[in-house]
Amino acid sequence: MNRLLGSAGALRSVFLNPARFLSVKPPVPDADTIFDKIIRRQIPADIIYEDERCLAFNDVSPQGPVHFLVIPKRRIAKLEDGTAADEPIFGHLMQVAGALGKERAPEGFRMVVNNGEHGCQSVFHLHLHVIGGRQLGWPPG
Repeated sequence: MNRLLGSAGALRSVFLNPARFLSVKPPVPDADTIFDKIIRRQIPADIIYEDERCLAFNDVSPQGPVHFLVIPKRRIAKLEDGTAADEPIFGHLMQVAGALGKERAPEGFRMVVNNGEHGCQSVFHLHLHVIGGRQLGWPPG
């Protein structure tokens, strides 16, 4: 068995399966996302970090031994919706993701931003996936 395909097979099936995203709908302005509800504690999440600007929690469908999300508390639907005024929060998200990644997956990790319909974004609230805890293959999809 090809090591890259064997170890990444499950990950590839999740990321490359277009049926997973057939029901993805574009954001509805002002409509709550699941992340808004997590921020307000209306639904549970395994929160691993929180400050005044962001929240990090374990993914409910992990694609590796370590898989968590880092989200801004103020919703930005997609990466391109950010403005120059959002540069500090973008940097903060990267810093928090990096620090948590180093702590939870010291051998290395991957950060992913799925953006827009063709980028397989399923929740239209900007979020960074941090995946690690095992050898990751390339390309991911």
